[in-house]
Amino acid sequence: MFAGTGTAIVTPFDKDGSIDEEALRRLVRFQEENGVNVLVPCGSTGESATLSHEEHVHVLEIVIDEARKAKVLAGAGSNCTSEAVALSRKAADLGADGLLSISPYYVKPTQEGLYLHYKTIAESVDCPLVVYNIPGRSGCNVSVDTLMRLAEVPGIVGVKEASGNMAQIQAILSRRPKGFEVLSGDDSITLPLISVGADGVVSVASNCCPGLVSDMVNNARSGNFDVAMHIHDTLLPLFTALFCESNPIPIKYVMGRMGFGAGFPRLPLTPLSESGKAILDPVLRELGI
Repeated sequence: MFAGTGTAIVTPFDKDGSIDEEALRRLVRFQEENGVNVLVPCGSTGESATLSHEEHVHVLEIVIDEARKAKVLAGAGSNCTSEAVALSRKAADLGADGLLSISPYYVKPTQEGLYLHYKTIAESVDCPLVVYNIPGRSGCNVSVDTLMRLAEVPGIVGVKEASGNMAQIQAILSRRPKGFEVLSGDDSITLPLISVGADGVVSVASNCCPGLVSDMVNNARSGNFDVAMHIHDTLLPLFTALFCESNPIPIKYVMGRMGFGAGFPRLPLTPLSESGKAILDPVLRELGI
């Protein structure tokens, strides 16, 4: 359903910090023209945490309106279950193809709480839901057992796995029911995960190089691992450099250089430091970005 290459798209801002609608629409077209299958607005990379509710909905409206070929997997999570339900219903009403729902952050629920959170959302909206497991940001990990329970809930169709725990992800791949998609949430391990059965990626790097990431994923999914490995090796320095500071600080800098917004995030995130630029700029030059 959401297999292939998905891009966790940035939210471009003008110099005054407002949403740059024109740049966001160009970004959607740029992604589609370069083979991206799925657009993922209002995730961590899209700075959902610093968007007002009205801005969050407006970004979803823009992306859904502009998309012509790619599916839209709308960020619609919250650490409050009732708020996540309301946002999910709004995204579905706007025409999103699916919902990406982050695990409740800060509150650190039990595994039963995580199960009931996602189950409640899935039962409240008629739209496919993808669990977003990113313990480094949420403070809690969706265990394999909990995820397998969730995989049996109607409407829950997959997981974006950003735990970085290869053993956990491989266990998910070996135990998942048929049709339950596993998407890499970490560019640097996308190729290894596809090699053991993962279905694709929700990528940060594909904001700036969607064609290369799409080619890597398509070749890997087709079994052309020599080609996919060459692209992976080419992009690995970028995958690493894009996390020299907290995401999305580096990718916002790159996208600003490319003309998609002013190139900086909202506070409390800060523009890329000079030391960060010293890491990232040589990589960009090598790739011709």
